[in-house]
Amino acid sequence: MTYTEMQLGKNGITDNFIKTLKNGFTFHENVRISVLKSAGHARNKVKEYEEEILNKMGNRYTARKIGFTIVVKKWRKAPVKKK
Repeated sequence: MTYTEMQLGKNGITDNFIKTLKNGFTFHENVRISVLKSAGHARNKVKEYEEEILNKMGNRYTARKIGFTIVVKKWRKAPVKKK
C-alpha cells in the first residue's frame, strides 16, 4: 500500500486542505493525516475532524482513526454501509 502524509494544524479543515487531500489520491491509495496539538489534541476533536473530512470528501472515501492520526482510503466504488 502506498500512502502520503499530511498534517492538520490550527487552521482546521479548509477548502484548500480538502483540495490538497483529494490531490493526494492521484498517486497514492491512502492518505495519513496527523492531527497536531495546535488543532486541538483531544480524542473527541479527532473524531469530529474524521467525520467532517468524510462529509466533505464524498461517499467513495472511508476513514479510520488511530490515536491522533486519521487514515483516509479511496475506493473505486462507494462502499456498502452496514446497517
